[in-house]
Amino acid sequence: MPDSYTDSLAMTASVSKARLLSVLDTAVDGIVIMDESARIILYNKACEALFGYQSEEVRGKNVKILMPESYAREHDGYVRSYIDTGVRRIIGIGREVKARHRDGTEFPIELSVGEAQTPEGRQFIGIMRDIRQRKLVEERLSKAQAQLVSMARINALDEMGAAIAHELNQPLTAIMLYLQAIKRKSEGVVGLEGVLIDVIDKGVKEAERASQIIQRMRQFVEKREPERKPVDVPTLLRECVDLVTLGKMGEGVLLSLEVGEDMPELNADPVQIQQIVVNLIRNAMDAVKGCQKKAVDIRAWHDEEAISIAVSDSGPGVPQENLANLFKAFSGSKRSGLGLGLAISKSLAQNHGGDLAVDPVGPSGGATFTLKLPIDEPSAAGE
Repeated sequence: MPDSYTDSLAMTASVSKARLLSVLDTAVDGIVIMDESARIILYNKACEALFGYQSEEVRGKNVKILMPESYAREHDGYVRSYIDTGVRRIIGIGREVKARHRDGTEFPIELSVGEAQTPEGRQFIGIMRDIRQRKLVEERLSKAQAQLVSMARINALDEMGAAIAHELNQPLTAIMLYLQAIKRKSEGVVGLEGVLIDVIDKGVKEAERASQIIQRMRQFVEKREPERKPVDVPTLLRECVDLVTLGKMGEGVLLSLEVGEDMPELNADPVQIQQIVVNLIRNAMDAVKGCQKKAVDIRAWHDEEAISIAVSDSGPGVPQENLANLFKAFSGSKRSGLGLGLAISKSLAQNHGGDLAVDPVGPSGGATFTLKLPIDEPSAAGE
């Protein structure tokens, strides 16, 4: 009878063990059982897929083999501290940690740890769930939310642009009318010809340009086609230089303009191209403000296919960490402004079939931004 009872107990234990092993090996989550010395006793099939080690390779080894170095350094101390003090840090508390694959790749897991008192001593059971896919989904959702916020700001900007255009067009029209009236009254008055008339003409022209820029900005946000026509590049660049040197911004900055010979005409929207160049020159002038040498060089040249316009400065250049987001909206490093200047400039260039690129440390020591535009723009390129 005792032998039969012993055999029955042994059979029951064998069945229970087989049942346990079957459950462990069919579990979706990785399961590791270790002893008080953090040595691996059991390591299921899901762990083999998760970590790349086979069960026989890790059995008897410290569980640190599955951890990044930053976790592994502290692990044995945490286990010893818990055994000595009973103060729990992770046991019974699920949390997100990093794990380490056999190939050295680190990845996020959700870890739950429990403990059990067994005839062989205290044992710890770790249940691990791979959360890489969940993290990817969360990251995509986060990016989608950020894009929605950006689109909301763009829409708000479009609405503001419409309101500003409406409000500014009236005073701009009034300015032009007043200037024209002054010009008519000044004609024929001795001593007022020449310089005064020329200044009035320039004032009228700039008021018209301001009105055109407002309208073009609205058209850009609304994704309308640019209004292309033949553009004389040297004239356009000289006008850009004249525009940025008005007022006090250009004081103390040495501006140089070099245009290659036999420059062909550009088929483009002159206001949009002027927006790009003026923005680049102003950025360059802003970059050299605190420098001992304040120099901005504008160069234009062409080959058979494209015209290139480069704006270089003697400033500190573009920091490496800013390059990735340099042409993205709302990512500017300036305290003032929306961070839209370079983003809009690049989009305008691409709408013309060209591009805007940066050399973070150009020939003058600072940054060099190069606008490249095709000479013969195909009609569908703007699409």
